Amino acid sequence: MRILTRYMLRAHFGPFCFALSVLTGTLYVNVIARALPDLAGKGLPASIWAKVLLLSLPHIVALTLPMAVLVAVLYAFSSLTAENEVTALKASGVNMLRLLFPVLIAGAVLTLVMIWFNDRLLPDTNHALKNLRSNIAARSPTFQLQEQTLEELRSNDFGQRLYLRAGRIYHGSGRLKDVTIWDVSDGQRSRTIYADSGRIGLGRDSVDLFLTLYSGEAFTVKNQTPDNFERVRFDIQRSMIKDFQRQIDLAAQDDYRSDREMSLGQLVMAADSTRAELRQALRQLRLQSETAVANTLSGPSWVTRPGAAALPPYLGGSAADLSPQYYASSYGADDPVVGQAGNEIRAYANRVEDLRKRINQYRVEYHKKYAIPFACIIFVLIGAPLAVRFPRGGAGMVIAISLTIFAIYYVSLIGGESLGDDGLIAPFVGPWAPNFGFGLLALWGLTRIGRETATTRGGDWDDLWRTTVRFLARPFRRRARAGAALAGGD
Repeated sequence: MRILTRYMLRAHFGPFCFALSVLTGTLYVNVIARALPDLAGKGLPASIWAKVLLLSLPHIVALTLPMAVLVAVLYAFSSLTAENEVTALKASGVNMLRLLFPVLIAGAVLTLVMIWFNDRLLPDTNHALKNLRSNIAARSPTFQLQEQTLEELRSNDFGQRLYLRAGRIYHGSGRLKDVTIWDVSDGQRSRTIYADSGRIGLGRDSVDLFLTLYSGEAFTVKNQTPDNFERVRFDIQRSMIKDFQRQIDLAAQDDYRSDREMSLGQLVMAADSTRAELRQALRQLRLQSETAVANTLSGPSWVTRPGAAALPPYLGGSAADLSPQYYASSYGADDPVVGQAGNEIRAYANRVEDLRKRINQYRVEYHKKYAIPFACIIFVLIGAPLAVRFPRGGAGMVIAISLTIFAIYYVSLIGGESLGDDGLIAPFVGPWAPNFGFGLLALWGLTRIGRETATTRGGDWDDLWRTTVRFLARPFRRRARAGAALAGGD
């Protein structure tokens, strides 16, 4: 039996290495093509080019290794069956599951290796690649920003100077959520801007910074007349900081890690800390809502006195210093304090939603680090029955079946990941659903793997086509027979 085990492993080793190199090389060419515009024409040394290309390889291998397992199993078992070696072994009393056992053990070993790879090596390489590419490209200033942190944005000559705080930063895309900006560029006035969301990015020359805000309000107070202020509501507001100060350091490191740059332990800790933030945000939201309701029920927030100065209390004045003339001319029936409370409630609500989604993302990524490696076992279990059933399709059938399974698996994985991130399904369902579905098909196939369903003239493309048509038409035939039975009973 040791000879048979070594023979089966050797039969799979060559196709596995070939498939892994071809699949990895194919995807790697695409990665290189996308990286060239960011690397070319910037006078970078060869070491930087080599580092970017080397760091781009691990996340490709994490995807192609399970794919190579499926290709190797399909090719090896189809070749053994087409050359009647499987028939000879079965005639000698060797069970088909015995042939599958060493391959299944090898798949389990690869699963453990991939779990270690996804936990230890892949997060660090993804993090290093993100830092290196962000420092080279110098296109997205969000790589330098931190969430819930006051960040200074200014031009080189200090002519424009802003302080920005974002509740949520989507690194890479430049999108911001829950944005607050303090504009101190003009010494004669101070300006505060609240926005629901925004987008930040550098121009094509990587010099000017562009900032677009959506659904917000701007409050302006002039130093010469501090008893008056101006409020402007906007749907879209665009601004630009010319000659934005940003120095590129190829050795700079950003400690921020996204979910795909964390190990299993880091994902657990990040999810726990985010839950603590969520509980705090919910308490703040409840407190702010209760305060806003109490203020609204108590009537106008300003106590008016004729001839007094007009400065709202939350901008530094007292409630007794507000003139009725200012209240009537500037706001009519609006109450700025209640309006400000509404903005804060929306900001806390957005933060609660973002925190919940972030927790889901951490949990989904945690399960992905186990689910994708486990596909090595699933592909072994589903590949062998298919190869034995259709042995004469050749390399073309191996490629066609492999691509079909890959497409279904990864589309299901991506769709499940998106649904899990949005909280529409449990976080573990999305990553594990493809394994569960193909696992059921694999178990059904294993129950039939010992049957001689393919003849010397069968098991080719025509047989695959007829079998597929019969399988898809089976529910319709059952419905037709049930309808005929009902009609005959009537």
